[in-house]
Amino acid sequence: MPERSELLEALSPEDRNVLISRVTPIRLETGKVLYDAGGVVDHCYFPTGGAVASLQVLFSNGIAVEALMVGNEGALGGIVSNGSTPAYARASVLHGGQFLRISSADFEHAKEASSELRSFFARYADCLLAQVFQSVACNAIHTIEQRAAKWLVAATARIGRHEITITQEQLASVLGVGRSYASRVVQRFKAEGIVRTRRGGIDVLNPALLEQSACTCEHLVKRHFDAVLPSVYPPLETAPASRAM
Repeated sequence: MPERSELLEALSPEDRNVLISRVTPIRLETGKVLYDAGGVVDHCYFPTGGAVASLQVLFSNGIAVEALMVGNEGALGGIVSNGSTPAYARASVLHGGQFLRISSADFEHAKEASSELRSFFARYADCLLAQVFQSVACNAIHTIEQRAAKWLVAATARIGRHEITITQEQLASVLGVGRSYASRVVQRFKAEGIVRTRRGGIDVLNPALLEQSACTCEHLVKRHFDAVLPSVYPPLETAPASRAM
């Protein structure tokens, strides 16, 4: 995938140039923690190309459940806040690659100088909130199989290929379920020829069948993005009309 931020590409040339002049390209490896819950957010990050980050809510028993997945359609770190605030969730790199990094101070100065920038990131905040709403609803009513399939669909769309670097234990963690549940789902997908596993990864063999196993939550989020920030969200397979909502 081209190493660019689709979110930044949606800006006007003038506003994009203002931000691009202040960002620093940086390559980050899978697993790198950008900031932890309660920590100071001193930089904002824009994933580019197939780089993907994850926002995770931490629990006292050590479990970290994924709240949001962010690819080149989005950004992390004080993007929608005004000024310095402590992080509520942990942000870490889910799939390594190039990120564009800008200091929180420089980002705030850019927004103060441009009402268009403020309006743009207010719309992005609306899209983030839609993702959170849909995630809450999805976790409440959809099966682990539907959610796992949805997560794999979302990951491959952002990474831009069908090979995902994630263990079954990590998949269980991001879904907020026990490893045995995640393992049973993966084994079922393997038996149906949808995926294969390898050391430290899961490869999608049949994207169409994977789509049929997933709920439509990812498509609903994309629909909202397309209405609020057109041409930013990654393309997805067509969702069958009969699939569970």
